[in-house]
Amino acid sequence: MRVRPISPDNLAELVVDRITALPDAAGRRLRVAVDGAAAARPEALADALVEPLRLRGRPTLRVSAADFLRPASIRLEYGHRDADAFHDLWLDDGALLREVLDPLEPGGSGRVLPTLRDPVTDRSTRAPYTQLPPNGVLLLDGPLLLGRWLPLDLTVHLALTPAALARRTPADQRWTLPAFARYEAETGPGELADLTVRVDDPRHPALVERP
Repeated sequence: MRVRPISPDNLAELVVDRITALPDAAGRRLRVAVDGAAAARPEALADALVEPLRLRGRPTLRVSAADFLRPASIRLEYGHRDADAFHDLWLDDGALLREVLDPLEPGGSGRVLPTLRDPVTDRSTRAPYTQLPPNGVLLLDGPLLLGRWLPLDLTVHLALTPAALARRTPADQRWTLPAFARYEAETGPGELADLTVRVDDPRHPALVERP
């Protein structure tokens, strides 16, 4: 394994290169996930891919896992700061599959619900469905996405050391740290992802190159 520094701009271009190099059978739609704790800012990398993909003729749709959480009655059944519930229960995998990922399967409708539930108000966003054209790319961001058997064509994991994660996580969110420790131990996202990037310093990411 080798780790080499890479600029944020070059990282975005590298991910776009990987996306556009995926097999493109009859203009199929691709599903790409940027996985990482909030402290790693996976949404920033996902956003940075939109314009380079557009310039290559690939329409994109941005979706965040934060908009596909289960109702508060389920998420918070064991309290507001239960790390195991955060790991196991918060993401509504079924809704994400049904409304976002499955419609993008080969032969699928391409009709995607971009948001399901407002995580603050716990109410439906009532968002209209969006049509992702053939040859389009879904860009999904969020934490704890790997190891869930989600049908994804390319995955990027933004890795933080435990010390960096603790340092960059706000005090009122540090109760989630055991969930990320469990994710590392049980899922091993750095080995599972197609691309792993170390982002202890977000200004100076480093690409992990595996044989």
